[in-house]
Amino acid sequence: MDIENLQQRLRDFAAARQWQPYQTPKNLAMAMVVEAAELVEIFQWLTPEESQNLDAARREHLGEEIADVLLYLLQIAAHSGVDIEAAVERKLTLNARKYPAPAGSD
Repeated sequence: MDIENLQQRLRDFAAARQWQPYQTPKNLAMAMVVEAAELVEIFQWLTPEESQNLDAARREHLGEEIADVLLYLLQIAAHSGVDIEAAVERKLTLNARKYPAPAGSD
């Protein structure tokens, strides 16, 4: 996945629709939360087992909602000057320190 290319495509998409005034980190974060709620709604009332065995239609819907959340995250990062790759690498390192694997595990 080429993050920079996706971010440019999102900028071009917004520019073609003159959405730039609305593309603030605050507005994008609020829209992302709405999309995240739609993602959660897919699993609402399912058992843990059902949530792991979605039918094709639900899995397709799940993919669409995951994509919506990801696209908003990419836009938030772009508008806030956050290098996503660097942030992810840093967070993985911090998590490894905070949650070390038990001795003897691979």
